[in-house]
Amino acid sequence: MNFRKLSIAVLFLTTSGTVLYAQETQSDTIKKEKRIEGVVIQGSSNRKTETAVLVEQKKAIIQKQAVSAEEISRKGISNVEQGLTKVTGITTVEGRGLFVRGLEERYNYLLINGLGSPSNNPFQKIIALKQFPTDVVGKLNIYKTFNSNLYGDFAGATFDIETLTIDKAFSKIEFGVGVNTLSNFRKGFKVSENADGFKGYSGLNSDDKQLPSSIENSRPSNYRFSANESLSQFKDTWNVDEVRSLPNTSIGFTTVQKIKAGETGTLGILFSLNQSSEYSYKEGAKNQFKDFGGVINLNNDLQRKQYNYELESSALLGFGYKNKGTAINLNAMFLQNANNIIEDYYGYKNNQVQNRDIGFFRTNQQDLSRFLNIQLTGSQKLGERQQLKAGGSYVINNYSQPDRKILEGSRQDLNGNILPDNQLLLAYGGNNIIRQYLDVNSRFYGSAYGEYSVFLGEKGDKKEYPMQLSVGYNGFADLRKTSYRFLFGKPNGTAGQSFLIDKNSPQEKFNQDLANNLFFFQEETDPSLFFTSMYQFVNAGYINFNYKPSESWDILLGGRYENDMTLIRFSEQGAAQKTNLDKERNLFLPSISIKNALNNKNNLRFSFSKTVTRPVLIETMEITYINPDNESIKGNPNIQISDNYNLDLKWEYFPTSKEMFAVNLFAKRINNAIERSFVSSGDANGVTVTYYNAKKADLAGVELEGIISLGRLSESLDKFSLGANATFMYTDVERSEEQLQLEKPNPEYYKGDLHKRGLQGASPYTINADLKYEMKTRNNLSRTFSLVYNVSGSKIYAVGTSGSDNYYEKPFSQLDFIYQEQITKNWNVKAGVQNILNNRYKILLGDNSYYDVQTNGNDIYTDYFRGINFNLTVGYTF
Repeated sequence: MNFRKLSIAVLFLTTSGTVLYAQETQSDTIKKEKRIEGVVIQGSSNRKTETAVLVEQKKAIIQKQAVSAEEISRKGISNVEQGLTKVTGITTVEGRGLFVRGLEERYNYLLINGLGSPSNNPFQKIIALKQFPTDVVGKLNIYKTFNSNLYGDFAGATFDIETLTIDKAFSKIEFGVGVNTLSNFRKGFKVSENADGFKGYSGLNSDDKQLPSSIENSRPSNYRFSANESLSQFKDTWNVDEVRSLPNTSIGFTTVQKIKAGETGTLGILFSLNQSSEYSYKEGAKNQFKDFGGVINLNNDLQRKQYNYELESSALLGFGYKNKGTAINLNAMFLQNANNIIEDYYGYKNNQVQNRDIGFFRTNQQDLSRFLNIQLTGSQKLGERQQLKAGGSYVINNYSQPDRKILEGSRQDLNGNILPDNQLLLAYGGNNIIRQYLDVNSRFYGSAYGEYSVFLGEKGDKKEYPMQLSVGYNGFADLRKTSYRFLFGKPNGTAGQSFLIDKNSPQEKFNQDLANNLFFFQEETDPSLFFTSMYQFVNAGYINFNYKPSESWDILLGGRYENDMTLIRFSEQGAAQKTNLDKERNLFLPSISIKNALNNKNNLRFSFSKTVTRPVLIETMEITYINPDNESIKGNPNIQISDNYNLDLKWEYFPTSKEMFAVNLFAKRINNAIERSFVSSGDANGVTVTYYNAKKADLAGVELEGIISLGRLSESLDKFSLGANATFMYTDVERSEEQLQLEKPNPEYYKGDLHKRGLQGASPYTINADLKYEMKTRNNLSRTFSLVYNVSGSKIYAVGTSGSDNYYEKPFSQLDFIYQEQITKNWNVKAGVQNILNNRYKILLGDNSYYDVQTNGNDIYTDYFRGINFNLTVGYTF
């Protein structure tokens, strides 16, 4: 990832009244630690240090890990996704979010200051965390064991972003610049016309890509556009500009002010603006494998060149009031992400081997998301024993791919000669000219919580109450609608004569032929399929009882009742009436966590819980998302939520306040586990990515973690520390009847049994490590150097069918170097080199197919290099 101020607003202004137990030891003796164990420090600054995070992890009853603001700064972490990958068992996978304990992103859930947040992308379970800048983040909490006040959608982890606690007023401006060895200063970098101008930079170019006015408020009816309508209502062109890609840039401004309100109250104000741009280029295979009568062969043999020009913007405004036991926060964030994408494909598809050297098609699209989140939260202490807290949010959340253009032709002229690279032989008709319009819009999203807590019993030597009883509610309502429409360029009459065009500037030719009635645009969307909607309501009540019978024991019992009502409305092809698929479940989700502090340095933990996993939006919506390479993505409205049974046993050892070792054994049973699969398309062309429930999946694994000062080995190494964590996991899947029918090979070609396999998306191992050197300059300011490494093992990307093996995402090792220094009281600088190893990212067809594989050794589904990133960020605080 680049050292950029990625542009999204993050909630902020939590109260500074958080209570946390900290140790201020002069030495590491048990006697000293025990003597100050009960000191309570009010305030928030300690929450930002790595030491304080370890202390909080040590004290917590549930298994909670965190990344502190200090660690975020030291490791040059510029966004939340980067920060979370530094935690045991968490890795990021290309464009598909975070994997926890090898489980795909669908098994995670996101909270922002305790409130649920929807995804701004139907292809992802949670909002892209790479968009969250870390300058306004106080701490990233990761819950790997369930507690009943968390949402029941839990199997991998729940992430809770705690926003920056305001200690003092400050203003800060940052400038960042980054260069990628593959993507920047590249000649001939392709972008949509005007995408790199002001309208593109602000995201306003999407206004020219909206559905034409003739059909925008009507049902599909095979509407044929007149020449005048085609020339006036399609405002975005088919032209593509070739530019020299500039360095990636970012700029951010944040200011925090505090005002005294009355005798004891304070009012905090936070305002933040961020903007960034990034060029990225990838080149590699994008192939497809299919069964041709008992033989697995290449259906597609394509080389893809992908040009991404991504722009992110955010605005953030918030107010926080605090007075003794009262805290109220009002926050508003706006996020916009516009990704302008050009993809050029060379080769053949649909087994048309004769087009191997002449086939070409292009997609020209924009992925646009706009996200507005308004939150109001508050807490009130009622004496020493009682507390109330509540919060609510309202979200406007829209995602679209407006006017996604597909252009297909031949790189060979009518005489059989290969054309120059900028020319294309084209004919009107077929699938040669297509415009797609996808909109996934939120009608309403709201989230709320409320909790009452009471402390019982009498305080002991540590000045803590031995019992705490909490009862509460949380839930959300998510209402969305989807529109998906197609327009085709068609010849006027039966003539489909071929002609030459400049594939980067075809608009002038199209305008002439439209004016001369040689071709026209016509909508061919199925009127029964274009519109779907989904309504989901989750309401839950919970109770927690925390009992501390002695200083060494801590027991937390929880029970959660959750009502999940989901209604999906869609139509079958050609159907006159819509289908209402009503799915409702009443869930009881118990949890128990037990911690035994064996002594001041050792903890033993046990937890058990039942939870569920809800699918990603695209996995359950009745929609077939069509790509020009004939690889479609189809939702399955009959997909069921998974039931998860989670078991953890963990030992922790804290030799000093800055060191830790831990071993965690875990096991899970996931009934109705959701898996991604490849199946042959119903129209006999290409394949479809879709989703099915397995009957069950069993997981067992171990997590190892350690943070050690190398000064233990030699005094000359006292400025070095090493942190490392690793997860090793075994999984086994029992297929459902539906999966058995899909995966079972034809007995005419294979008479054996199905192969045993693991859970789709589950990695057998993940490893993260970082080596830190930290010193003080002459001015007693901090300077750190960090070397960070992570990798995850080969995992099933998609389950294979029709006689093929599964598709495997191969290990991808990443090594980063980060330098960070506070040059003066006001100036700071960060520099880094990411992806030093520059490994090739690969998804391959496995080598254990049921049928013969005849692809001349080509087993690549997709592959590419990402390039090495060099980044520099300079900040000034005043």
